[in-house]
Amino acid sequence: MLRFIAGSIFFVSIFLFLSVYISPEFFPYAGLLTLLIPFLIVINAILFILLAFSKRKLAFLPLIAIVIGWKFIGITFQLNTPKEAEPNLTVLSYNVHMLNYTKPGQNVQEVTKNITKWLQDDNSDIKCFQEFYQDYTTPSRNAIKAIGTERGYEYSYQVVDGNVSKRSFGLAIFSRYPIINEGKVFDTKRNNGVIFADIVVKKDTIRIYNAHLESMSISSEGLTDIDGIKENYRETLSKLKRGQVVRASQLGVLKEHMNNSPYANILVGDFNDVPYSYTYFSLRKLMNNAFEKAGRGFGFTYNKILFFLRIDNIFYDDLLEILEFRTHNEVDYSDHYPVSAKFKWNSPLIKESEEIE
Repeated sequence: MLRFIAGSIFFVSIFLFLSVYISPEFFPYAGLLTLLIPFLIVINAILFILLAFSKRKLAFLPLIAIVIGWKFIGITFQLNTPKEAEPNLTVLSYNVHMLNYTKPGQNVQEVTKNITKWLQDDNSDIKCFQEFYQDYTTPSRNAIKAIGTERGYEYSYQVVDGNVSKRSFGLAIFSRYPIINEGKVFDTKRNNGVIFADIVVKKDTIRIYNAHLESMSISSEGLTDIDGIKENYRETLSKLKRGQVVRASQLGVLKEHMNNSPYANILVGDFNDVPYSYTYFSLRKLMNNAFEKAGRGFGFTYNKILFFLRIDNIFYDDLLEILEFRTHNEVDYSDHYPVSAKFKWNSPLIKESEEIE
């Protein structure tokens, strides 16, 4: 019986550890099962200790599973310390929930005032926002002016709902440095998409990608408590599966665009996917993750009932060095927490392809 249990846990663990490399376009449910990875690592650790103390040869099975799954520990938890150096660039990413995320007893005006003030006081060189709301008709809701132009920032604002008007929402990039090029990688005509901006930092040029990949499309009412999640589990699973498949497709478009970038890339945003996912591991092959290299703790970024999710990230190219990464979980003006990073590099900042030419 013990052999069967140990063997079953081992094979399930190995399958899930490897499933992060399987595109949900081919196996839609793989991305849902990977949520069990942290639990399997803990179970294998406990099983190894029990079997080792019992001097059972079966202990080698959970040990092998732990070795293969070791990378998931660093993805989940970090104890990095900031590096003492002067940064070339500081970057902030924040899903601002239309600047209107209310809690019991709050009103929209109060929330807008608070989050706007925090964003005005933040000194990041680059500020990237998802679910950004712009209202040219109301001074208190003119976010581009309040957060950007009045503070000396240039900006790139791309509407992703197909409705270009005096009131709109989409993705925005604000920069203290000159923006020499901008564009849209794709959008869904709803509230998701990816935009980019080429920014001249002194003598170097950096390309900033601001991403908001396909949402889980689970209403806030369904996430208010555990009972609500249980009641709607079938619908929730269906939406999670669909989100996995769509994000895999979007990822292909994004990766092709980044591969054609003539500059070093920084990719930030709300990826709507956990670190144990095809999305995360596909990007991790191409770029470094700021949390893994310079973060501390668990870095959870979701500010709702599923508080244990880290779905907001900053990725960066090898040409850049990360000095510090922070999850600002003291800032609860949205259903996401902002994340920020400090970077440095050696000038001139040139890609290998450009050096060869």
